[in-house]
Amino acid sequence: QVQLVESGGGLVQAGGSLRLSCAASGRTSGRTFSNYAMSWFRQAPGKEREFVAAISFIRRTYYADSVKGRFTITRDNAKNTVYLQMNSLKPEDTAVYYCALELAGRGSAGPQAYDYWGQGTQVTVSS
Repeated sequence: QVQLVESGGGLVQAGGSLRLSCAASGRTSGRTFSNYAMSWFRQAPGKEREFVAAISFIRRTYYADSVKGRFTITRDNAKNTVYLQMNSLKPEDTAVYYCALELAGRGSAGPQAYDYWGQGTQVTVSS
């Protein structure tokens, strides 16, 4: 089993920055964190969960168009942690942000590809 714990959310003014972290623990089938893809999704009130960013096991990165140029996803395999640096935040970025792990390692954009999810961390951007 794998557990994911997000941190770093909070309240920030528009134009500000936040860095989210997601720490993974546990393992499956003898594989390690470096074998997996990690991603961030978000869900705003009344909306469906949407893809934000992903990083594959070979560190290829993918972003939603709405965050390209503002958000950066990175990973530290030694710490079993993935990060989301969020700059130039906008009120429309307000949502609960979820970390997810994909055993296949590809870094897919669809939530159905992910095997484990964190509990989420709230990000609120005021105007």
